[in-house]
Amino acid sequence: DSHGANGNTLDAQGRLYSCEYKSRRVTRTNRAGTMEVLADRFEGKRFNAPNDIVVRRDGHVYFTDPLFTKLEQRDLEFYGVFHLAPDGRIETVSRGQTRPNGIALSPDGRLLYVANTDERNVKQYELDEAGRASRERVLATLDAGPDGMKVDINGNLYFAARGGVQIYSAAGALLGRITAPISPRNLAFGDADFKTLYLVGNSIYKV
Repeated sequence: DSHGANGNTLDAQGRLYSCEYKSRRVTRTNRAGTMEVLADRFEGKRFNAPNDIVVRRDGHVYFTDPLFTKLEQRDLEFYGVFHLAPDGRIETVSRGQTRPNGIALSPDGRLLYVANTDERNVKQYELDEAGRASRERVLATLDAGPDGMKVDINGNLYFAARGGVQIYSAAGALLGRITAPISPRNLAFGDADFKTLYLVGNSIYKV
């Protein structure tokens, strides 16, 4: 049972990190299949519904916590982007009233990107060696609310959005679009050379 797992990512050791929106927690599963709960509360309150997640090479974890489905009881009064340090310390990157969604890191791990579905934009944060974020700015405004996102080795950003994928440079310039028969909710690079882009919606397509 994935407990409604949404975003997933792997760390340098091959461990699987998952955002479980039904159980409202973030978990990590090692190669042997042993799962541990990394976070399920902030300041004593349960998360809304963790959505997407990314891990920096040094073990710092970042995840979004919007809410796209109804809850019987909502504990947090904001939609957050969170930073989970290797020592277990958790803090907010941002606290908003609009919903963050996809999340990604630049190739060098110095920049954090957050796709904001309601605002139809992507925000950029600078990260220091301790993993703390600062200098929030809007990098790009999209014509459709972005969902999942990925970054290639050149730092270009790929957003799952209505009608396909929108691609932006690290400077925030629109580079192009990939149209698709579905409106993907997430995407990932794959195959041996990582030159294939997989689009996930009600179906799975690859480019």
